[in-house]
Amino acid sequence: QVQLVESGGGLVQPGGSLRLSCAASGIIFSNYAMGWYRQAPGKQRELVAAIISGGSTNYADSVKGRFTISRDNRRNMVYLQMNSLKPEDTAVYYCNARHTITSRDIWGQGTQVTVSS
Repeated sequence: QVQLVESGGGLVQPGGSLRLSCAASGIIFSNYAMGWYRQAPGKQRELVAAIISGGSTNYADSVKGRFTISRDNRRNMVYLQMNSLKPEDTAVYYCNARHTITSRDIWGQGTQVTVSS
């Protein structure tokens, strides 16, 4: 069964940190670029960060220097370390897997991140 399962969301104060995790199953993990997207109420889903199998990464300008994406190809896991969180980071965060040849997209169910005092 192909699935992505996110965990690690929650409520955090401004300036705090959270680490999101995504467990992939049912796919050949190394064939997929992995990414984190987010969607705030009333806004479109946007790319936060992405990482390919070899480790190259890219980030949205709004999170550069604060968020770090990483992957463990042995454990089929991808992570998003989020530091210096701001209220505008509040959103549902989704894990995404995109096949590097077919561009097939797989999505997780999402995890809520709320940054508020």
